[in-house]
Amino acid sequence: MNPAQTNNTKKQDYVFLVRLAAIAASSTALLLVIIKLYAWFMTDASSMLASATDSMLDLFASVTNVIILRYALAPADEDHRFGHGKAESLAGLAQSAFVLGSAFLLLINGVERIYTPKVIEHSSIGIWVSIIAIVLTLALVILQKWVIKQTDSVAIGADALHYQSDLFLNLGVLIALFLSQGPWLYADGIFTVAVGLYLLWGAGQIIFHSVDHLMDKELDESELKTIKALVLKSNQALGMHDLKTRKAGPMRFIQFHLELEDQLLLIDAHRIGDSIEQEITAAFAPCEVLIHFDPCSVVPEELNPLSTEPD
Repeated sequence: MNPAQTNNTKKQDYVFLVRLAAIAASSTALLLVIIKLYAWFMTDASSMLASATDSMLDLFASVTNVIILRYALAPADEDHRFGHGKAESLAGLAQSAFVLGSAFLLLINGVERIYTPKVIEHSSIGIWVSIIAIVLTLALVILQKWVIKQTDSVAIGADALHYQSDLFLNLGVLIALFLSQGPWLYADGIFTVAVGLYLLWGAGQIIFHSVDHLMDKELDESELKTIKALVLKSNQALGMHDLKTRKAGPMRFIQFHLELEDQLLLIDAHRIGDSIEQEITAAFAPCEVLIHFDPCSVVPEELNPLSTEPD
């Protein structure tokens, strides 16, 4: 399979998995919003409002993902030669805005409930709703983790952060509902404030990760080492330099200068480059590899591996 076919196959797999995760997240969030709002109306528990608000945040974020991913996964066109992958990072920034707004809302509500604590009514409804939410969220997180492992999608990674926090949030709601029935009425408000602070921290993580991708951060050190090893595995590759990498959505962009023998024919250099490109594509697809061929004699002395050989 040539690099183009490999990239095509990987892109199709990426599109299917990312869309599956996004639709599953939106559907789960919608169901959770409905049952949690019902539980909040019945119990008037601040912690249940915090949980329902977080689920509404998840719903808005997941729907935003579905919309933006339709654009991000579109193939390259005449105006966007490198594709639309960076739209995923924009989705991450949009999600962080939802997170920040919800966090401040919960902080205000939680502080108010601490100053004016009240006994929670119909707590059994809130308890059962929280148990159902934990089961549904756990199933979704397992699916998202698998998709992230397969795709390393920024948008799904940001979405998964919400739902991972939901597992702790729903467990905390259970604890708060139990404690608020006893002498410690402040548990409801204190837990709501704790969730708000956690969401503030989560928003910071999403922003940091998204900005990294928008600013063309290099691939991980382990990936850079793998690229170098694949290049230098070729017997006719005398060295490489000026390795530059970045990532946009599913696509990795890799470029470098390949050092070859001075007298090598251009057709032979092209053949060597094709072989190396196939190796890299097999390891990192979907990716785009750009190789510049340098005769070894024109490489700066400090970069030329032959310059250190004894006479």
